[in-house]
Parts: sequence; C-alpha cells; structure tokens
Amino acid sequence: MPELPEVETVRRGLALCLEGRRLARVVQRRADLRFPLPERFAERLQGRRVEQVGRRAKYLAIRLDDGMMWLCHLGMSGRMLIGSGKPPEPEAHDHVLVETDDGGWLRFNDARRFGMMDLWPAADLDTHRLMRGLGPEPLDLEFDGPALAKRLKGKATSIKAALLDQRVVAGLGNIYVSEALHHAGISPRRLARTVQGGRADRLAAAIRQTLEAAIEAGGSSLRDYVQTSGELGYFQHRWVVYEREGKSCRQCGRACPGIKRIVQAGRSTYYCPRHQR
Repeated sequence: MPELPEVETVRRGLALCLEGRRLARVVQRRADLRFPLPERFAERLQGRRVEQVGRRAKYLAIRLDDGMMWLCHLGMSGRMLIGSGKPPEPEAHDHVLVETDDGGWLRFNDARRFGMMDLWPAADLDTHRLMRGLGPEPLDLEFDGPALAKRLKGKATSIKAALLDQRVVAGLGNIYVSEALHHAGISPRRLARTVQGGRADRLAAAIRQTLEAAIEAGGSSLRDYVQTSGELGYFQHRWVVYEREGKSCRQCGRACPGIKRIVQAGRSTYYCPRHQR
C-alpha cells in the first residue's frame, strides 16, 4: 500500500494539474470502490474549482471552491494518472474520469478497488471517521524528538508496532519504519516507551530524513504504484534494510552479521541486530 512518500509524490503531481482549474467534466463509472461513493458524486464534483491539493497522512485532500473536501485514498493498487489533450479511451479499471477547463485530464485506476473517495466539509475534516485520532504529520516543523517521545511514553508495544499506529504518527508504513529505525540505530524489538530523550531525537530526525529522501526519489514502486506521470518511483534502489535479508548492513560493513527478517504483528521487519539496539 502506498505510504506517505508515494501519496505526497502523487499530491505534487496533481497540484500541477488541478490547482486553480475547474472540473469541467467528471464521469463516475461505478457506484463504489472500497466503500460506496457519495450520492451524486460526479454531479457534485463537476463545475467545481480546485483551490488546493493537500494531503493528510496517506489521504489526498482536495479542497473545492464550495467548501467541500474531495478525500481520496489510493488503496492497494490505485493510480492517479494525468495528462493533457484528448483523454485516452477508458480502461477496464478506470473508475473516475475528470477533464479540466484547460484541457487537462485525470483518471483514477484501481484494479483491486481498495481505494476510496468521499466528499466532506473542509472545515470539519478532522471529524471524518477516517481522520479522527490521526497523529502528527512527521514532516511538520512541530514534529521532533520531544513530540515523538510524548506519543511513545508508557507504550508497552514494540517501537515498530507503535510507529505503524496512525494515532502515534500519521502516514508511516512498513517500508519507511524499517528504514528509519535502521538510520536511528534502534531495534524494532525495543519497547516503545524506552524511546525517549536522545533516542527519540535520533528517531524523529531519521523519520524526517527517510521520508524526504523517498519523496525526492518519487517514492518506492512495488507492484502497482506509479507517479501521476506514469513513471515508477526509484527509492526502492536506496533501501538499506527493507527486503535485504542476509545482506550486509551498509552501516556495519564487513562486520555485519547480516540483515535479519522477523515478523511483527503479521508484517515483515528488516533490521541489523548489530547496528540497531
């Protein structure tokens, strides 16, 4: 499933295409995705002007000129593809088609239909059932070691599980948690409540640096994810531990016992037992 860097990469592509543009034509080709689409969904979008393309956690949040927010999640296989000129003929899994007043087009393609779309008052976005309780954005200036330590205080779960909890930090997923923990030198097995002080400072900085590097590389392409241009992301070529089981850790070099893979809460975790404590 796309994580924060992939969604942020898509957001930036959509902003270039949609911000300030009127949605001249909207076609809804099915009644539901993961959940039913709102009543009169296409009708309510058509004619609206896009004021801002934002993001909250792993969700796209597109502000419209009528005070509504067009909320989108890519799910497991969702793609937002954009272009200009004559729109291509719809493909089998193109579920929502949009044309803008300047000749641009967008299509949402989702083979597995685990994505979602909704319309919600922008002023009340935090009350949406999917937004309630989300933790801080890890790229916000306010996110630092003390802020993270406060969120982790008293938690008896592993630090890996805590960081995957969207109520602790919004937008993180399996890949970038493994990568950030390695950069911070923290074992994924460590109890979350013990990540305080200097450890929390290192981890907060590592999370930010990992996410920023991934966004710069266009995210990581696994299976279905592509950028809005249709290009793959390239950060998978820079992973230091994820899916590198048995290989040497770049931090330890020849002294590395080899990257280990363990399963935590049904998810694969990759780490170096020598470097990460």
